[in-house]
Amino acid sequence: MVTRAVEQQSHGGPWTAFLPLVRGLVWAMIGFAVGAALTAVVRIAGGRSAWTFGLSFSVGYVFALLGWLLGVGMWERWGREWFGRPTVEEGPTDWRRYLAFTTDHKVIGIQYLATFVVVFLLAGLLAMLIRIQYLTPGGTVLDNATYNRVMSMHGILMIAVAVAIFVGSFGNYLLPIMIGARDVAFPRLNALSYWLVPPVAILLFVSQAFGGWDSGWTAYAPLSVRNAPGQILFCLAIITFGLSSIVGGLNFLVTIITMRAHGMTWGRLPIFVWSIFATSWIALLFTQFFAAAMLMVLLDRIAGTSFFAASNGGSAILYQHVFWFYSHPAVYIFIMPALGVTLEVLSHFSRKPLFAYRWAVGGFLGILAMSALVWVHHMFVTGVPYKLEAPFLITTEIISIPTGLIFLTALGTIWQGRLWLRVPMLFALAEVFNFLIGGITGIFLADVPTDAMLHNSYWVVAHFHYTIMGGEIFALMAAIYYWFPKMTGRMYSERVGRLHFALMFIAFNGTFLPMFWAGVHGMNRRIATYVPSLQGVNDLISAMGFLLGISFLFFVANMAYSLVRGRKAVANPWGARTLEWQTSSPPPVENFLVPPVVTGHPYDYGVPGAAPYAAFAPAGGSGEASS
Repeated sequence: MVTRAVEQQSHGGPWTAFLPLVRGLVWAMIGFAVGAALTAVVRIAGGRSAWTFGLSFSVGYVFALLGWLLGVGMWERWGREWFGRPTVEEGPTDWRRYLAFTTDHKVIGIQYLATFVVVFLLAGLLAMLIRIQYLTPGGTVLDNATYNRVMSMHGILMIAVAVAIFVGSFGNYLLPIMIGARDVAFPRLNALSYWLVPPVAILLFVSQAFGGWDSGWTAYAPLSVRNAPGQILFCLAIITFGLSSIVGGLNFLVTIITMRAHGMTWGRLPIFVWSIFATSWIALLFTQFFAAAMLMVLLDRIAGTSFFAASNGGSAILYQHVFWFYSHPAVYIFIMPALGVTLEVLSHFSRKPLFAYRWAVGGFLGILAMSALVWVHHMFVTGVPYKLEAPFLITTEIISIPTGLIFLTALGTIWQGRLWLRVPMLFALAEVFNFLIGGITGIFLADVPTDAMLHNSYWVVAHFHYTIMGGEIFALMAAIYYWFPKMTGRMYSERVGRLHFALMFIAFNGTFLPMFWAGVHGMNRRIATYVPSLQGVNDLISAMGFLLGISFLFFVANMAYSLVRGRKAVANPWGARTLEWQTSSPPPVENFLVPPVVTGHPYDYGVPGAAPYAAFAPAGGSGEASS
């Protein structure tokens, strides 16, 4: 039995919005105490001390995580049903809903977006600290150990953003609307996937109180088995984050397969939906390998196993195989939704049909099929058998073919288009430019001889940032500016948005292009110091890096001001065809007042005789075509 609570927005002050969070933290502390106590009882019964950090904290965290989830709202909206009691499905409808365990996919999308934008900005501040360190060759700001912890934290925070910000935010908010559904297939699982995320952030930051970790975001064994206790919190955080990713991927797949609007065949899906579809398969199939790697590190630390101890028959190379079997497919979790957004924006702002739509879909599916066949190119210098080098060199080059199809789709779409150079379009065009550089420079790292020379140099840093930040983060900015009117009902300042773009584009390229030169001339990554001959190029990189950081101040100011004072947005300010633009801004609770019927193609701009993308049939009416 499910009951819907009557909204009582007027009851209680603003402080009541934080009650679920407070309750979740209290229940988490109670859960941790219970888990630690149970561990103590078992250890005492075995004649050992009551507390050992690794085991006691790990078991306590499992109970704490359950307490957090139940306390923050899962008990009221889900758990009560397990015991035959009525649940409360609806929470507040005002701003307080963003701090609650809600099942509305649009609210969850905003929760993801706000959370990971904050994480992104914090990780950016750590990057600024790293560049301050490099203002002198000796790096007088941070000692070696502190630098390693800062670099490691920066890396994992940015990786977390890259993994979740597109799928979690825009995937959640827009995908159901774009396919004409009222919500995702499993709304309560969707809420669960988000509320698993705050404990991840808490663990990563609290780990610094226990010495942090100095093994980078890759957490290579055997260092990760032997370093400070903070590494244990890192492992628990990654396992939790992996569970969130798996649950989210499953939910999106079921939603896309089973909940498309009438008439929305596979050939009429928006390209962004296709990108989420391929990404969700990777998240579902491969994330458990990263979690397994973290679990093995954890067991080596707390349970006496020896997966990675060579003296006891283990192998550190085993860790790299398991880790990269997920972590290279994860690169496509980063970039495929970004490419999907880019193609969406390019078509709508070029006023042209998406060039080679089917080939672009084939490109996404080709990346999905090939993503598990390239991981060893990260290990060319580890002493892998010689007979593995050539096959993985070839597969790494082959996967550039489906990626190239998507890139050519972008170029073909803007060719001879009527380009409307608004802020989303500027960022999408920049994404194409940056991703091209990232792709070209990656060829050198796919080739065994050049990889041996460039490995662990700043060439890798530059290539990675051109691929991920230049590709994904520029596309993220395009997505935020493009869908901001839909999500908020407000328009942003075009002038400030253009200033943000100009500063970010110039500063980004000024920061990372010189890194290729620095890498070729001996600048090592992940090192707190460098040789004095490289100070000039590092000064240039730092200056551009600080400008890059400043550019985001304009972004934050624009978004914050526009959210409160921006002029009201119409339902479809861009004149786009896809379904999210055929409903109000922001959309109603169930997205459409009447279910849409898809009758055309989402990108038939300027096509003579093209059918409208969707029609709506009001009660008593014969149907009304969308623009």
